[in-house]
Amino acid sequence: MIKKILSLAIFCSLCLSATAIEKVAVVDIQKVVNKSAQVQALKKEQTAKRKELVQFVNKAKEDIKKQTDPVKKQELVKKYDKELAAKRQANAKQYQQKLAAIDKNITAAIVAQAKAMGYDMVIAKGVVLYGGDDITDEISKVIK
Repeated sequence: MIKKILSLAIFCSLCLSATAIEKVAVVDIQKVVNKSAQVQALKKEQTAKRKELVQFVNKAKEDIKKQTDPVKKQELVKKYDKELAAKRQANAKQYQQKLAAIDKNITAAIVAQAKAMGYDMVIAKGVVLYGGDDITDEISKVIK
């Protein structure tokens, strides 16, 4: 709630101080993101990677279960724990990089489309109580 009030206050102060702003658009960012083909592809990729990790863990459990020597069993546990941590870290890093690239692409598309439509400012719909032209559908068409 405080975030919304601060955002509204910033918006109001911008509107009062910047009289050059004539046309304001609002975009439902969540709706645009949910319709993005890039986001859908990333979700599918993450699901596949999770399945791979589950398979890796199951294979590791089987290998550890087969080992009878307690010392070798502990070595296997450490080895697989280390490999699993590395795989998770690599997946998380790759996910963050792809997510940042998608965010950059969506932001650029919003800016380009808003400029093409003659808007001076675009604000996230969630922080606007009233006003602004909703261009979410137009942006969603461009993002796909």
